[in-house]
Amino acid sequence: MSAFDDLLAFQRQTEALSSVAERLGWDQETVMPRGATEQRAEEMAAMEAVLHERRTDPRLGEWLEQAEPQDAEDQRILELISRDFRRASRVPARLATEIARQTSLAQGVWADARANDAPDDFLPVLSDILMLKREEASALADGGDLYDALLDDYEPGASQAQIAALFDSMRPRLVTLREDVLGAEFQPSALSGHFAQETQLRLARSCATAFGYDWARGRMDIAVHPFSSGRWQDSRITTRVVETDPFNCIYSTIHEVGHSSYEQGIDDDYAFTPLGRGVSMGAHESQSRIYENQIGRGAAFTGWLYQRMSDAFDGLSIPDAEGFYATVNRVTPGYIRTEADEVQYNLHIMLRFDLERDLISGRLDTVDLVEAWNARFLRDFGIAVDRPANGVLQDVHWAVGLFGYFPTYALGNVYAGCLNKAMAEAVPDLDRYLAQGDATPAVEWLRENMQRHGGLYPPRDLIEDATGSDVSEAPLLDYLEEKFSGIYRL
Repeated sequence: MSAFDDLLAFQRQTEALSSVAERLGWDQETVMPRGATEQRAEEMAAMEAVLHERRTDPRLGEWLEQAEPQDAEDQRILELISRDFRRASRVPARLATEIARQTSLAQGVWADARANDAPDDFLPVLSDILMLKREEASALADGGDLYDALLDDYEPGASQAQIAALFDSMRPRLVTLREDVLGAEFQPSALSGHFAQETQLRLARSCATAFGYDWARGRMDIAVHPFSSGRWQDSRITTRVVETDPFNCIYSTIHEVGHSSYEQGIDDDYAFTPLGRGVSMGAHESQSRIYENQIGRGAAFTGWLYQRMSDAFDGLSIPDAEGFYATVNRVTPGYIRTEADEVQYNLHIMLRFDLERDLISGRLDTVDLVEAWNARFLRDFGIAVDRPANGVLQDVHWAVGLFGYFPTYALGNVYAGCLNKAMAEAVPDLDRYLAQGDATPAVEWLRENMQRHGGLYPPRDLIEDATGSDVSEAPLLDYLEEKFSGIYRL
């Protein structure tokens, strides 16, 4: 066997073990007994120790030096393995294992603190995780910026300076649009009523099917914080149910289907290689956001959904499909990021981006985090946080050490704006299918132009190749202004 063959065989086992570790995380957030937290933390730490040893195995360096790529795919595989090898080699095994252990334990602490509105129960744990992540960032940065070192795990090649500049360019148009919408004379009605859990879940499954979710390679469960997990032949989704708000369940499901469909859509030949997963979280979020928003909240699909919901719940408080479309896209002040409308969603991300940068740099201490969050939220959204579960405790990300993840949500929205513009031009009759509850043409276009490539291209190159244009925030902002000006009759 050649050095390249040896490298691929070794990597195949590493990728398989990584999938097993991911499945442990899925189990913990869905069906694991609550009393198993400490045991699971040790299991996760043990898996991380094994994976870290493989990712830093000296033979990788030897194979990488000797391997001779035969084509562009081989070259990209070598680039990705080399990148992971360099990064993993900078992090001590002790540190990688301890991060896995502490973040596994922290999930349960966070969930209890959120349920009890008790930030003081969680902040000491967060402080410990923050110290570990700063240590990891220092090892990875090699003298460079700590936050950039963490961000590179989720969006390779991006920097906080680039993202800050992007957010600065987006904020004025978003704030102006929000002010115009909230001040408009016409305001859509809210959906009211009681919506049984089992009925919501049946509808959510119907929506997932409409978006081409492959149930033979996936499943849906309930979690506190919706997420997707897995790849290739086993890509799972979760959702959550609020019996007064069916949109929470339906659109969380469609969002996670976008993530999972990306993994299901990757070329089968890339399985168990670095090409066999989404290339970045920004790219991943582009799929979840375009599924959820541009497609799922569009007038054509909501017309179909209105009839299905009316039948399922024996009528709705909204009298017609046009009013339902406005209700689905209703802009209201709110606390929760995952429930935020398209106009305000990115403002929620900007808040988190600034706060976590300050946490990593040491400009903000965890003991001051609640006050800092509440003050910033009041400034940005004009309402005071009523309780911690609606404020600093609402997201699981910091509990599990995902510092640098949040900005990829907004970057995904920007990518989705670019993709949506190109898709609308390429599939001009898409709405005719969506009105029948069939998202197949959209899914096929996204699969052909983006999803199937997996990690073959760097994130921005992937989006630019798919759309034929440079990445820009303009298509997203233009789409938002056109859509909400129409809904609110501006």
